[in-house]
Amino acid sequence: MRDSQADFNKRLSVLGRKHQAMSRGFTTVMRPDGLIVVRPNRALRRGFPIKGLLALVLGFFVFKAIMVSSLSEITYNERVAKLNQGGAFEQGGAWLMQIDPVTSYLAGFIEPFIE
Repeated sequence: MRDSQADFNKRLSVLGRKHQAMSRGFTTVMRPDGLIVVRPNRALRRGFPIKGLLALVLGFFVFKAIMVSSLSEITYNERVAKLNQGGAFEQGGAWLMQIDPVTSYLAGFIEPFIE
């Protein structure tokens, strides 16, 4: 009798954990034998999206490379120099938009495709 009570309590705690996990969402899956099984969704990751940040930085460098290759380096540098003569915010933008080795490399790669 004591073993059956322990088994019942164990099954009850397992069901309680499964119910709590399913409160965040669940999916139904059909197994190969035809039985439909309900599984809880995985917990959402709450970390910082590193891939998104890298995509944003890469997109910024590609944008700058397209600007450099479409205008020419001389015209682009003149516009950045004009931007550098403005206020503090504009000087920060000029510092971000200056030509760096990554932008120069990407511009050299993109230039044959832009007319």
